[in-house]
Amino acid sequence: MPKANLSEVLFKPSFKHPETSTLVKRIEQTNASIQSSLEGETQSNWYRMINKTIWSWRGVDPIEAEEVLARIAASPNERTDEGLLDTVVGYRGGNWIYEWAKEGMVWQKKALDLACQDPITAGSYWLKASHFYSIASYPHLRGDQLAEQAELLADRAYKEAANYLPFELKSIDFKVEGGNLTGFLHIPSEGKGPHPTVLLCGGLDNLQNDYYPLFVNYLAPKGIAMLCVDLPSLGFSSRWTLTEDTSLLHRQVLNQLDQVPWIDHQRVVALGIRFGANVAVRLGYLESRRLRGVACLGPIVHDLFVNKETQLKTPIVYRDMIASRLKMDSTTDNLLHTELIRYSLKTQGLLGRRCPIPMCSASFEKDVFSPLSESKLIVSSTGDGKLITVASTPLLNNLNSGLEQLSEWINQKLC
Repeated sequence: MPKANLSEVLFKPSFKHPETSTLVKRIEQTNASIQSSLEGETQSNWYRMINKTIWSWRGVDPIEAEEVLARIAASPNERTDEGLLDTVVGYRGGNWIYEWAKEGMVWQKKALDLACQDPITAGSYWLKASHFYSIASYPHLRGDQLAEQAELLADRAYKEAANYLPFELKSIDFKVEGGNLTGFLHIPSEGKGPHPTVLLCGGLDNLQNDYYPLFVNYLAPKGIAMLCVDLPSLGFSSRWTLTEDTSLLHRQVLNQLDQVPWIDHQRVVALGIRFGANVAVRLGYLESRRLRGVACLGPIVHDLFVNKETQLKTPIVYRDMIASRLKMDSTTDNLLHTELIRYSLKTQGLLGRRCPIPMCSASFEKDVFSPLSESKLIVSSTGDGKLITVASTPLLNNLNSGLEQLSEWINQKLC
């Protein structure tokens, strides 16, 4: 099959696909208005969170993003909720997945046209395409068939980009309980292998290609490789259910790193972002002999799981996303609260007990998802802890500063 035709084949209309906001049935519809450093902001007339700052950080032109949002908002097509702009039914104009994927296809075509005469530019265009496809598939709810197709396009575009950009991307299969699990290993051009490596434990709402800026701007210049493994229920790990044993897959991967020739398995740090910090910190306790340290960014390890008031401050789309990861087709706030309590690492008897390896945590000012107490709990649970605080404005500058501090701490532990 010609590569140029893949997007048309994947999105060929065959039936009326369910609209994203209807996939999780909620008895209660209480929504919250928030602005979050990493998730973006809620707007009263949008189901999804609008995350312009992080989109820009990934490489999406803000003007182009505004144009896509404007097309969605202006669509006259049927919506499942006329009060929410991004609920257009079917793969057509105004549908969130359609409009973002359409923009991705524009950059994909440009990349294909330039592949021979300007491969470096072609690589950057493939990367742009992967970012648009990733946004199209957000929030990656289970059973969202159109979103799953956008994820396939994001994955393929990212692999194509790696053929032209100054790093090597290897797709590695690990044997885990229940089948084979694919991880993406990013290998820097700096230094000679095997490389010290960050095992990235990402959030619940991101694909592996979303972390490219983290690798290329902060880890690769230090000669550090990055291995991305999706959380259970997401991406390449979608066949596994998310349970309170959140580190189940990453733990099995960690135990096989000595079989990967490009990785120095004796120099590994686990980096957890948002919900992924739950995984990384668990690894710090359960697999301390295999890690040099644990780093966290905006960690979710305790408060959000046990504090119902905090849960009610999160937007509906985030609660839907968690319910989807837990394979709950319908839910209430009370039921979700009951389910989440056991995910707290403090409730599990881990956090608060002394961890034998160093831990560092970066906390964002006024962060609903991860209050300062989360990071303090992490760094106080080890004899070698470091706390990094990140001001909320200006976000991009402060985010870059926080990531530079975090990556430098990682580098020190890997040396």
